[in-house]
Amino acid sequence: MQDKPDTGRLDKNRNFLEWVDSIVLAVVFVALVFTFAARVVRVDGRSMNPTLQDQQLLVISSLPYEPEYGDVVVVDAYTRHGQTLIKRVVGKGGDVIDIDFDAGVVYCNGQALDEPYTAEPTHLSFDTEFPITVPEGSVFVMGDNRNNSRDSRLKEIGYVDLRNILGSTLKQY
Repeated sequence: MQDKPDTGRLDKNRNFLEWVDSIVLAVVFVALVFTFAARVVRVDGRSMNPTLQDQQLLVISSLPYEPEYGDVVVVDAYTRHGQTLIKRVVGKGGDVIDIDFDAGVVYCNGQALDEPYTAEPTHLSFDTEFPITVPEGSVFVMGDNRNNSRDSRLKEIGYVDLRNILGSTLKQY
């Protein structure tokens, strides 16, 4: 006569394997989401004050999209300036950007921008001469802390190619 298998032990093993399977699937799902749909980025510096604070965490969408005026975007570190940038879109391809540094006002296509999110008026000019026209396929970006921000006003950074935008901000922590 054959011994019957220990069904209690088989049930415990089956339950354990189901838990392991669920955990592995959850880890794979999270890895796929953070690889293809979303990323977490840490703010480094004070150039986006008062909107974003130094060391604050952001969840950004990695899905392709067309940036809109006022969007806070993350620019890839593999560009010529060599670091990840978190900035606000001020102008898109074809726009004429001008800045009255005495009055601290930024203009897009002749219209003064309403920018309640900025820390103070824009008085810091850097090395770009205005007015400028943003090339197609690019955006002009600026930090909200305009007088303490390295952004498109610097020739070193300049216009940002749309292909170098990692994504837009979804959530702030």
